[in-house]
Amino acid sequence: MVRQHNITLSSFPRGFHLITNEVLSQVDLNGIQVGLLHLFIKHTSASLTINENADPTVRTDFESHFNKSVPENAPYYQHTYEGSDDMPAHLKASTLGSSVTIPITNGRLNLGTWQGIYLGEHRDHGGSRKLIVTVYS
Repeated sequence: MVRQHNITLSSFPRGFHLITNEVLSQVDLNGIQVGLLHLFIKHTSASLTINENADPTVRTDFESHFNKSVPENAPYYQHTYEGSDDMPAHLKASTLGSSVTIPITNGRLNLGTWQGIYLGEHRDHGGSRKLIVTVYS
């Protein structure tokens, strides 16, 4: 059985944000003994990844690292008409990816103890973000 849902996340400031609880509040996994949850973001300047959910400095370090690795205003950028944060946002989103797939076991996401779903918001003012959640059971 396959089910699909649309989720709209409210606007987040630039940075990395845990969205696990927000996703789970909008998706019913009850009754699924074994399955998969596939999460896809419909944007080219934001990303999804899985990483540590306990220490918020990990998310701060992620933002610092990616800002240093993919700087704004690089002299070789040609795509500049949407703002200085736009081209770096595209590069960061492609580096991290637009989807994650997580096993479902006994009605719960089978994440590691310290794992959570991150939204990487790579724009200064990205606005709301649309996700497609597909549940395979």
